[in-house]
Amino acid sequence: MDTITYSNIQELVRQLPTTKLRLAYNLLYELVTKETELPSSSQLEFMRMKLDERHQILTQQAEQMVAHYKRTAVERQEWQAGDFIDERC
Repeated sequence: MDTITYSNIQELVRQLPTTKLRLAYNLLYELVTKETELPSSSQLEFMRMKLDERHQILTQQAEQMVAHYKRTAVERQEWQAGDFIDERC
């Protein structure tokens, strides 16, 4: 869809269950009352990337976490081992 019209938005709103109308209203109200340009955030920039770019970044991060967990396996096993007994009782 190249151009979004008021009619497109109205049709979506008509399809909403009444339980979600408050959420839609609050979102639209916030968009109208706040500054026209939304503040940029790293999460928003990430979501604006192409899917393959996001996939590549997430793959790299997953590989880094695998390496991290392998490096810290012994330490993690030490603090995760043991009983869940409260010795104050």
